[in-house]
Order: sequence, then C-alpha cells, then structure tokens
Amino acid sequence: MLSLLTCISLFIMKYSKWQFTALLLLRVLIGWHFLYEGLVKLVNPDWSSIGYLLDSKWILAGFFHSLAANPAVLNVVDFLNVWGLIIVGLGLILGVFTRISAIGGMVLLGFYFLSHPPFLNLEYVLPSEGSYLIVNKTLLELISLWVLCLFPTGRIIGIDRIIFGVTE
Repeated sequence: MLSLLTCISLFIMKYSKWQFTALLLLRVLIGWHFLYEGLVKLVNPDWSSIGYLLDSKWILAGFFHSLAANPAVLNVVDFLNVWGLIIVGLGLILGVFTRISAIGGMVLLGFYFLSHPPFLNLEYVLPSEGSYLIVNKTLLELISLWVLCLFPTGRIIGIDRIIFGVTE
C-alpha cells in the first residue's frame, strides 16, 4: 500500500498543491455546513419542515404542499432531511463514500432549490439573506458538490483511501 505522501504526490502530479488543498477545503467546509444544519435540526424538538414546505412556490409547489399535508409523510420527510444532512456532512468531512455523499447532498439541495427557486415574482414568507436572481447559495453549493464528485479527494485524504485504495 502506498504511503499517504506518495498518494498525495501522485494526485498533485495532475493538480497543484493549491488545487488539491482548495478541493479538500471545499469538501470539508461543505461537509461541515451539512453536518451542522442536520445537528441543529436534530437537537431542536420543535423543528419541522412544514413551514418551509408550505412556503414553496413555482411548478412543484403542489408536490411540496402535499408532503406537508400528510403528518405521516411529513415525519418521514423530516427524518430523511435531518439524517440526510448529517450523513452527507459526515461523509464529506471524513472522506467516506465521498461521491455518494456528494450526490446525496446534490439531491437534497436540488429539492431545496426547486422548493424555493430565486425567480422573479416569487416572494417567500421565510426571509432570505439577500436578493437573488436564478443563482443563489443553494445552487452554488449544489454545483460545488458536482465538482467534488468529479475529483476523488476522499481517495487521497479520507476513509475512501482505505475502502477503495488509490485510483490515481
């Protein structure tokens, strides 16, 4: 098995030290964001996605409203949301099943974006941090996760290195 320094050196031969560092930092910071959001929801006994779902606009609003209308379905949505955030966050931070974690994060962010797209003439009850048109933080984080899917940083620094070995 190759040493960690050898693995990093092999990866850096294709990418500079700064490119690799930026990708690794991006993965860990997005992972932290997901993990923290999930943990905050987990420890708050009053948290529910009902307000967010009912505030949905645009073409899928009916779908999101129907999720909120059924208490049993809402419980499943809340559970999947909280634990999806936590699992994606841990996967990205630890570099374990990194691509699957990134894809899971993209799915969650895709639902968030489709529920509350930043389009003209759509006003939401829930406040946002700024004024956006088409591109917002959710979309940027989704695209960032796509970039992380394309670069196997978990196979260089992460548990994926142990699970899958070095592919570079």
